[in-house]
Amino acid sequence: MKKQIRRKETQMSKLNVGVLGATGMVGQRFVTLLSDHPWFQITSVAASPRSAGKTYREAVEGRWAQPEVEIPGHTADLVVKNVNEIESICAEVDLVCCALDMEKEDIRDLEEAYAKHETPVISNNSAHRWTPDVPMLLPEINPDHIHVIPAQRKRLGTQSGFIAVKPNCSIQPYVPAFHALQDFVPIRASVCTYQAI
Repeated sequence: MKKQIRRKETQMSKLNVGVLGATGMVGQRFVTLLSDHPWFQITSVAASPRSAGKTYREAVEGRWAQPEVEIPGHTADLVVKNVNEIESICAEVDLVCCALDMEKEDIRDLEEAYAKHETPVISNNSAHRWTPDVPMLLPEINPDHIHVIPAQRKRLGTQSGFIAVKPNCSIQPYVPAFHALQDFVPIRASVCTYQAI
């Protein structure tokens, strides 16, 4: 059974986070965003068997794609685990952020396996974007969509594990603006994402 997170009344303990797919570009971004975060600390990094067993610094050497920052010191020294070491990773974390670059079916299976090990999965992938009981969240827009999680937990047979996904990256910048403008009933918009660049 997972340890209960103890919280003081005046101060919240940081949550332990694992990053799945930590050596890829999106995984690296998760690492930089979670570095020195007031609520989260990275305690596990996982990737393909190719990177497993190396320190994170060794695994991303020559491939670090975040030029604005150096590899965070604490994370640099973590040993990369094989993403399939689900039980071992879940024992070290309170939740995982998923940035895997695999076939969608494989991602779906892995994310559900983590959730079934009672570990919440926050996914950057599209594998579960069409799963009816998996909320796709823009927290400022649709926080009430988390109310579908009990149905998902019932399907998965979990008590605390679940999966939540984010929408496609191209819609994230403009949906909040459209949401703020909805009282003015806009009827037309021109959106350019420049993703191909």
